[in-house]
Amino acid sequence: MKKDNKLASGILLGVVIGTILGIALDNLGLWLSLGIAIGVALEYTKEDDATKRRRTNNENE
Repeated sequence: MKKDNKLASGILLGVVIGTILGIALDNLGLWLSLGIAIGVALEYTKEDDATKRRRTNNENE
């Protein structure tokens, strides 16, 4: 369940950023879809970094 919440926050962030850029640059469809993709990618990147830190901490103990 925790993973779904992170993904939802990434999608929400992407929608907000994509909408702002889309309105500003007069191409809402392009920027909305790019914003969602970038938001989801950022959430997965954060998750991977946290997993790497946990593994490194467990190996050092």
